[in-house]
Amino acid sequence: MALLVLSVAGSDRPGLTKALAAAVLSAGGNWLESHLSRLGGLYVGSVLVELAEGKVEALRAAVAAVDAAGLEVRIAPAGEVVVAGETLEFSLVGQDRPGIVNQVTAAVSSLGANIETFETWLSAEAHAGGQLFHMAAHLRLPEGLKASAVQDALEAISGEIMVDVAVG
Repeated sequence: MALLVLSVAGSDRPGLTKALAAAVLSAGGNWLESHLSRLGGLYVGSVLVELAEGKVEALRAAVAAVDAAGLEVRIAPAGEVVVAGETLEFSLVGQDRPGIVNQVTAAVSSLGANIETFETWLSAEAHAGGQLFHMAAHLRLPEGLKASAVQDALEAISGEIMVDVAVG
């Protein structure tokens, strides 16, 4: 069996997920996991599909019809699944400003941690009406790295970037 990742992007409209699911099914594929959303007016995301080795071209053909309808779909072989090390989740919130993502990801990557999921969003501040920036991430820590080291690194920059950090 082949594991494939479909990356999708296109103008958001009703029926896109159904069209993609129909293409996968018509090629004999099994839809395993997905992350799909509306972002900046576009429908974007990724889908992990399991498919018999001989059916990859059938999937390419089925996806071409979806692609012709305005949803760009790219197919890539999935990477090897390596699961080692402790996991850690953290979130932060603070006034929105440029550079927060860069500083947080620099702190995390300098420790050798891998970001497995990463989500950011904005919300209106309740009293002042400004924008609050929110981040939530799931990390895989390398062998020997303790969660406390990640927490210390994030807390060390929290004052500079003016955010509250929660590690759990």
